[in-house]
Amino acid sequence: MSSLVSSNDQAMTTPEPGLRRQVMSATDTLMLVRHRMDAGWVGTRHQHPHEQMVYVVSGAIRLAMRGQSYDLRAGDSILVPGDVEHEASASQDSEVLDVFTPAREDYR
Repeated sequence: MSSLVSSNDQAMTTPEPGLRRQVMSATDTLMLVRHRMDAGWVGTRHQHPHEQMVYVVSGAIRLAMRGQSYDLRAGDSILVPGDVEHEASASQDSEVLDVFTPAREDYR
């Protein structure tokens, strides 16, 4: 069954200061999540078993993993393999789409 999920800033949660999140479409095996980061936001270093595709819609972020840092700008994407520790930060106000597989139950 398909259902439309519209982008809605009022529906976003704030899991940590400077980060807002909206779960978009999801099944048990796949999840699309929209994140908005304030300039200067630094996320908590973490890891999870899910594979994660990151696509930068606007702004600029830095993603650190496996001892390397990647600077991503609007139109860039990167894959974060499951169980790899990583950390993101935003140098500008940014919007990012993340695709997780399987779906993240902790985001529901």
